[in-house]
Amino acid sequence: MREINFDGLVGPSHNYAGLSFGNRASAGHAGEISRPRAAAIQGLGKMRRMMELGLRQGILLPHERPLTGWLRRFGFTGPDDAVCAAAWRNEPGLLRAALSASPMWTANAATVSPAPDTADGRCHLSTANLSSMLHRSLEAPETTRQLGLLFASTDHFALHPALPHGTGDEGAANAMRLCAHHGAPGLEIFVWGETRPGGFPARQSRVASAAIARRHGLDPARTLLAQQSDAAIQAGAFHNDVVAVANESVLLVHEQAFADQQQVYDAILRHVPEATILEVPAAQISLEDAVRSYLFNAQLVTLPEGGMVLIVPDECRKNGAVAAWLTAMTGGNGPVRRVESLNLRESMQNGGGPACLRLRVVVDEAAEAALDRRFLLDTARLDGLAALIDDRWPERIAPDDLGHADLWADCRAARQTLLGFLGFTE
Repeated sequence: MREINFDGLVGPSHNYAGLSFGNRASAGHAGEISRPRAAAIQGLGKMRRMMELGLRQGILLPHERPLTGWLRRFGFTGPDDAVCAAAWRNEPGLLRAALSASPMWTANAATVSPAPDTADGRCHLSTANLSSMLHRSLEAPETTRQLGLLFASTDHFALHPALPHGTGDEGAANAMRLCAHHGAPGLEIFVWGETRPGGFPARQSRVASAAIARRHGLDPARTLLAQQSDAAIQAGAFHNDVVAVANESVLLVHEQAFADQQQVYDAILRHVPEATILEVPAAQISLEDAVRSYLFNAQLVTLPEGGMVLIVPDECRKNGAVAAWLTAMTGGNGPVRRVESLNLRESMQNGGGPACLRLRVVVDEAAEAALDRRFLLDTARLDGLAALIDDRWPERIAPDDLGHADLWADCRAARQTLLGFLGFTE
């Protein structure tokens, strides 16, 4: 079995509206000028590097933006541009939500349980409802539509709809899997949080995590519900993947990630005795530095020739404490052979690092053959996407541009061109 990463292609409406309360980067860059073309090219650069490492790579597509049909539900009427203009005049926050490019962060698209873990031997996926944030709550219908095309084979896949709103579910960003190797039965870890009065909200609920484990047919004995620490949430770790990342038998985790750290470790070692836990002490890297650098919002991947590489954002190299720890970690005979850093500045400034941009799916050869090939990349398609983006994606978006009809038209046209290039029709 092998892992395929499906990255979200950054949409043409990528902007800094600061919509994500609790996400320090999103709030800190609110109102700045964004560069959608550069953002998308940076994302493609990450995909290209993964392919150069010998790893399989796919994409998920930008959603329709502005999402005019959603705006109509608030009583705005008339042609599409009239609806958007009225929303901008009367409820600009709604238009900002309807223009959000947040589907680019496909770690929040769904939760995935590979076939070795499930009762029926199929890979199960549950679309995330993302109900804790207005702009993200728009995503589930289109995400389900795309996943339904990509994983259409019911012989190999089972796709579940989003849980009801009010049961916060943020997808794979709050789920980890530890196992001897990708094809072995694993321990699935679902990380949930508890909102405290006056602080940042916890986005993943225990109820949602438990429901996904049940609907995926997971063995309760190999399922762990772990509570995220309030310290991590208040430091800006709005998802678990800001303080922990796992791959096969390796867990890279901050010392303050969980409410009961030792209990989590004990459960891991009981079910995956060969696991290696690389704990980063708070005395060496504070939660603040972890969140600022997105050290843990990295891709930890197994190379075809063996060993692992950690893909981090450039911000990790610029943080002295983080850079020193990474150098020390790769200086011995540990499982992580090396660290590579990539420029993902546009995504980082909006609150998403390498891990946010990808959804991991483990499949065998038969299941991979059943995937919709339009979502899979090779070098020629990657080159074509780069040329298309360079031609059609806006170069910059200032805050006031969100209210201009020219931008709405450009976003619609860019997406239509993309769908045509990849062989999709509306």
